[in-house]
Amino acid sequence: MNSAKLNTIAGAVLFVLLVTMGLGMLSDIIFAPSEPEKPGYEIVVAEAGGEGEAEAAAEEPQVEPIGVRLASASAEDGEKLLRACASCHAFEKGGPNKVGPVLWGIVGRHPGSVDGFRYSGAMQEYGESTEAWAYENLDAFLAAPKQVVSGTSMGYAGMRKPEDRANLIAYLRTLSDDPVPLPDAAQ
Repeated sequence: MNSAKLNTIAGAVLFVLLVTMGLGMLSDIIFAPSEPEKPGYEIVVAEAGGEGEAEAAAEEPQVEPIGVRLASASAEDGEKLLRACASCHAFEKGGPNKVGPVLWGIVGRHPGSVDGFRYSGAMQEYGESTEAWAYENLDAFLAAPKQVVSGTSMGYAGMRKPEDRANLIAYLRTLSDDPVPLPDAAQ
C-alpha cells in the first residue's frame, strides 16, 4: 500500500472522529439537561393530627347507617345488581351450591352454615365469632370482603357504592320464607 492511500484512509478516519465529536458537542448545547435544585420528587406526608388528616377526613364522604339506606332501598334495583353474584351463587330455595354457597335466606343466617358447602378456614372462624348475617355485617362484607374476613376465598373485590349495597341487601332480604325485619332508620 502506498503512502498516499494510507494518508487518505487516516484522514477519513480522523474526519469521521471530528464530525462525531462535533455533533456530540452540538447536541449537548442544543439539548442541555436542566438539573433540579433538589434531586428527586418531594412527597408531602400529613402528620398525625395535623391539617392533612382533617382535609382527608373532609374528603371522605360519610356513609349513612344501613338502616337509613335500607329505608329508601329498592329490591328491584338490587335484583339488577345480582349479575356480579350470579356466576358464583345460586339464589333459589333449595338451589345448588356453586363456587359460593346458595344465598337463599342469607339475611339472618349464621355465617358459614350452608350444608354441603366447604367454607374457607377464615369464613369458618368468622362464623364462630359472628352470630348472624345482620344487615350491618352484610353491608361491611359486601363493601370489602377481604377486609372483613381476611383470608376468605371469595374472589369479589367489593361493592363501592353504599346505595348499591343497600339495594342488594334489600333484594337478598326477599330471598326468604320469613324475611328478617328491617332495622330502624335511626340505626
